[in-house]
Amino acid sequence: MTITGSNRTDGETDPRGTPLYGNPSLDILTQRALHLARDGRALLGIVGEPGAGKSTFAEQLLARLEKARPGLAVAVSMDGFHLAHKVIGARGQSARKGTIDTFDADGFLAFLRRTRDETANTVWWPEFDRELEDAVSGATEVTTHHRLVIVDGNFLLATQDPWRQAKNLLAETWFLDARPEPRRERLTRRYISYGFTPETARAKTLGVDEDTSALIRSTVSRADLVLSELG
Repeated sequence: MTITGSNRTDGETDPRGTPLYGNPSLDILTQRALHLARDGRALLGIVGEPGAGKSTFAEQLLARLEKARPGLAVAVSMDGFHLAHKVIGARGQSARKGTIDTFDADGFLAFLRRTRDETANTVWWPEFDRELEDAVSGATEVTTHHRLVIVDGNFLLATQDPWRQAKNLLAETWFLDARPEPRRERLTRRYISYGFTPETARAKTLGVDEDTSALIRSTVSRADLVLSELG
């Protein structure tokens, strides 16, 4: 199912180029998300290319869920399963950080299973610290009262082993269909904010990240819902 549109909803504005996926409104999407958790804990995947705004969308959705059902939902990310920076460097992959083979796929899948199945105890998720350029363990608490867990990540619909297992561990997966050039511009600005020069930022965006984008986009047909970025 694809949701498209050009009308911004709920009075939202876009002062900093933040991508918006809100037609129908986030309130309607919130009701769909709540419905997933009607019979117990559910994991909702948010997938998209680099720069699509996955974590931003997850935060927006989580805010609506918190308003509707306080304490019901929590957001976690696949980014916490980046291999350590020193490991990536030792493997000669520093220039390719963020590609599918620079993540701990089996560890990520194990956490998806634990989060889905271990509803009687807390599961502590790692998160990626942009200042450290490394993952930090035990950073996000998924407690027994969290019945909806929003999981954002690039490769939730990937078909390579073992990644292909992720789709079956998620109740639904929503694909954020970003507009290409605004997405690239956001990604370039992000790298500049990390200390890249404009030239190296643009080169990374149009180089290794574009290859990653093509891989992610090839999985769009596997999504349960496709949300088009509003223009």
